[in-house]
Amino acid sequence: MSDLTRRQALKVGAAGAGGALLPLPWTAAARADSAAPPQVLAAGDLALWYDEGAGTDWLRALPIGNGRLGAMVFGNVDTERLQLNEDTVWAGGPHDPSNPRGAGALAEIRRLVNANQWTQAQDLINQTMMGNPGGQLAYQTVGNLRLAFGSASGASQYDRTLDLTTATVTTTYVLNGVRYQREVFASAPDQVIAMRLTADRSGSISFTATFDSPQRTTVSSPDGSTIGLDGVSGNMEGITGAVRFLALANATVTGGSVSSSGGTLRVTNATSVVLLLSIGSSYVNYRNVGGDYGGIARQRLSAARGSSYDQLRSRHVADYQALFNRVSLDLGRTSAADQTTDVRIAQHNSVNDPQFSTLLFQYGRYLLISSSRPGTQPANLQGIWNDSLAPSWDSKYTINANLPMNYWPANTTNLAECHNPVFAMINDLSVAGARTAQVQYGAGGWVTHHNTDAWRATAVVDGAFWGMWQTGGAWLATMIWDHYLFNGDIEFLRANYPAMKGAAQFFLNTLVTEPTLGYLVTNPSNSPELSHHANASVCAGPTMDNQILRDLFDGCARASEILNVDSTFRAQVRATRDRLPPMKIGSRGNIMEWLYDWVETEPNHRHISHLYGLAPSNQITKRGTPQLFEAARRTLALRGDDGTGWSLAWKINFWARMEEGKRAHDLIRYLATTARLAPNMFDLHPPFQIDGNFGATAGIAEMLLQSHVGELHILPALPPAWPSGRVSGLRGRGGHTVGITWSNGQATEILVQPDRAGTVRLRARILTGTVTVVDTGDGTAARVTRIESDLIEITVQAGRTYRVTSSGVATPTLEQSFSNVGVTSDSFTSVGNFDGGGASLSAQALAQAGASPGGTVSRNGVTFRWPNVASGVADNAIASGQSIGVTGTGSTLGFLLTGTYGAVSGTGTVVYVDGTRQTFTLSTPDWYGGPHSGGTAAIVSAYQNRPNNQRQNTAACIYYVGVALQSKAVASVVLPNISARPAANVPTMHIFAIAIGG
Repeated sequence: MSDLTRRQALKVGAAGAGGALLPLPWTAAARADSAAPPQVLAAGDLALWYDEGAGTDWLRALPIGNGRLGAMVFGNVDTERLQLNEDTVWAGGPHDPSNPRGAGALAEIRRLVNANQWTQAQDLINQTMMGNPGGQLAYQTVGNLRLAFGSASGASQYDRTLDLTTATVTTTYVLNGVRYQREVFASAPDQVIAMRLTADRSGSISFTATFDSPQRTTVSSPDGSTIGLDGVSGNMEGITGAVRFLALANATVTGGSVSSSGGTLRVTNATSVVLLLSIGSSYVNYRNVGGDYGGIARQRLSAARGSSYDQLRSRHVADYQALFNRVSLDLGRTSAADQTTDVRIAQHNSVNDPQFSTLLFQYGRYLLISSSRPGTQPANLQGIWNDSLAPSWDSKYTINANLPMNYWPANTTNLAECHNPVFAMINDLSVAGARTAQVQYGAGGWVTHHNTDAWRATAVVDGAFWGMWQTGGAWLATMIWDHYLFNGDIEFLRANYPAMKGAAQFFLNTLVTEPTLGYLVTNPSNSPELSHHANASVCAGPTMDNQILRDLFDGCARASEILNVDSTFRAQVRATRDRLPPMKIGSRGNIMEWLYDWVETEPNHRHISHLYGLAPSNQITKRGTPQLFEAARRTLALRGDDGTGWSLAWKINFWARMEEGKRAHDLIRYLATTARLAPNMFDLHPPFQIDGNFGATAGIAEMLLQSHVGELHILPALPPAWPSGRVSGLRGRGGHTVGITWSNGQATEILVQPDRAGTVRLRARILTGTVTVVDTGDGTAARVTRIESDLIEITVQAGRTYRVTSSGVATPTLEQSFSNVGVTSDSFTSVGNFDGGGASLSAQALAQAGASPGGTVSRNGVTFRWPNVASGVADNAIASGQSIGVTGTGSTLGFLLTGTYGAVSGTGTVVYVDGTRQTFTLSTPDWYGGPHSGGTAAIVSAYQNRPNNQRQNTAACIYYVGVALQSKAVASVVLPNISARPAANVPTMHIFAIAIGG
């Protein structure tokens, strides 16, 4: 890409891989008689399939890959096109982009930032700290292998399939009474792409095959059955292309003949053909491009030719399935799955198609297996699939969202080996980034900014507005510690600890004191790609930086303890961590994105970087930090649900961590549209960016299993759209493999297989009942300790499998159903949002009226227990039709409740132990002012709290309602269905306590 084109793209699309471009809509119409072909049904619907070829549309072609080699298979009748990639073919060559002017300008840049002269600071960064060159280099295509068959006129019975269970693309059709089939795959064991062409009439296959490429190449015919493409990668940003490559294609025929001359391969009147393709590259590592690319290509082709096609295919399938088959998911099937894949995308939001979520989940796993294997480059912005010399955002590695997101499903969906290329890259960056740290900051350790490439460039690129973000390398380094939490591999930790330490050391050297607040902060940096004032993103200490550094410093400290090294360094990182700015709640009830309560210039910006602490980190959790948790919810509401493909995928993960399955599923539906998925299910930013595929897979896994707070949380965000299902093989931190079966929205069986002996904590709704845990191998009962009503701890042995069931699922109590913050302290009111408009009750005023946490409140012969929670924590349930566990016998069922945005009323139900039901009307006046007529005031609080520590001297009332009971035992109560959650101008019923009396 020329410099002009790059800069224009950054301005129009907002930089980096995060910028928004208008989608290119596409359509697909359902067929009334459509039915999934037998090969799709045989794959359990884990296949993408189509009833026509891709034509010339790259986003309709189907991807195959072995981590190093990639191809897009078009499957046209008249021509087959394999668009080819090799993961080390990048523009340019080895170079050091560090800018020695940076360190000398740093003090002045920081002064300008501290003086709120942000645009001037950006200008100085652009003048002194930009890398040399000012942009990074592109991942590039090798070219194409094209097979020309002749006319397609009269072809029928066409099917094109990507089978995710075998990683093969198959094209079948009938032409002139002959059934033709092509099958193609990319083999990791044999490092070739293999295609077999067959026909059911002998002598029916004839074609010519040729290479072409936009690169500087020459074609050849090395022997009578082989053609070659010899080339070199492109020049870019003033760096000469230096990666040499050789592609070889060889044909072996049964029947007929094959010949090759002048770079054209000719097959005539064959009955079957095996075509093998090998590619060698001269790239050895980011500093060495002197490899024997020709020898590599020839050796791998020669070795593959020594095996039959069936042997190659067998080794390929065994290798692939050893990874893919670790996880299975069944969410059910409807007739919607009988349509072609493009139709399923186009109609997804108007039909019930739960199997599409399964397909989306497994497609992400397929793409990761196909684009990232031990010894390869990591999956880039497009995985390994790119048909251009100048792809969008250079198809490189954007670290402020995209590269980490690519690997979110690696651990959770049991593909740990696919994670290895990232750790190899981190080790490279720790060397290359040490040069940038020293030259541009005068610091030790290492640094990487918001992008890198095959040359491990680590300097600031693309302009200060986007590129002046210091914590790219730090985020990558946190992935080392998280990977260790899954596998517990001490040797892995020992090998990668130096990279973690070096990333932390850079910040120990470069964090500076913020002059007003006194915290240690990054300066200069930014909150990725978003301005806090007009045209200004550069700042000091953005929230995301602080969250990442907390994770990095904590991980380094714990790793050094485990490895028993670096006690002085450990103390230093812990002391520095304690001086980082804490997360704060802003005037809108949101997580503040910057040190100060600034309002973002783009309210619906695609990045929500300051919620890194919610996902992928664990610094914001429902039970651990409830006030920040509610502020995160408010942040998501302010940003909105719309976004680019990868942004929607991140939001699936956010809402899964919020434990709101329906909202997470809504985001899947927003992603599954023609604006955000291509016909081949590639995620569209737009254009194509693969991180949305990987993020969606990770999000679906998070909806089913979470492990980020030291426990396995089973079905934490199960949506109503998946009432029954089964998953096996998911992985949790601590080294646990988990299977879950559920029905009617409840887990019926949990299987846990630990890697090592010890204890494991499980949280699930079913655990509120009577729990049975047995070792499936010998039937013995495991030791179980109840920690909370829905949390147990099991003593386990390594390698055993434990089955967890419940003999009776208890209905949640009212306290377990609390979801709304009603009461706040006078000294800090911003955490409350009782009515959806920011108002709340005062804990101090309630205490004056006789309602203190855990205290009793008696009205009309019924004694209630006021919620025993701290102010700022969820303390009331929103009446939304849920069942509440209420047990006992008495004459009166009592409620302490109130309404917001007017009086509210609805029908509830008492469920008795004998199964009989009694309906009743539950009504309450509005909380504001009063007491109002139409209700019995139970608690009259003298005043209310408002945001920003403002008190309003207007009474707030909690009302009493009593319901006459029959003389028999109560089992539960179904609340009226008034509203889902508090929101401005939405009538809502808030219930603080329920009791039986009389």
